[in-house]
Amino acid sequence: MKVTISRKAHFNAAHRLHRKDWTFEQNDAVFGKCNNPNFHGHNYELIVSVTGEIDPETGYVMDVKFLSDIIKEEVEHQFDHKNLNLDVPEFQDLNPTAENIVVVIWNKIRKRIKAEFKLEVVLYETPRNFVTYKGE
Repeated sequence: MKVTISRKAHFNAAHRLHRKDWTFEQNDAVFGKCNNPNFHGHNYELIVSVTGEIDPETGYVMDVKFLSDIIKEEVEHQFDHKNLNLDVPEFQDLNPTAENIVVVIWNKIRKRIKAEFKLEVVLYETPRNFVTYKGE
């Protein structure tokens, strides 16, 4: 019997969608106002879900407090109120699109979750724009 537990989190961050190897005109044509040289920001919402067997001793799939601590350490402390392009090492050479951000977050959390659990991360960049990554 497998069950999924989920934890919501939130962080605010600035970024710029920009490829260093493209001209300003190429970047502007593809990324539009998201290519603003002075950056722009989002209030990101995050949902992290872990699926696994219920432990017969605890009744938990995983202690949600443990999951909350992982999210705080791996995501909130490292991304909140940061400029993703300038302050987060993973984005020094990786364009911080929502798609790339969700994969980076998934990889950071995956290292801390037992292999027998499935992990899914949903990242809302705006209330209407979101991405999902399951490690597939």
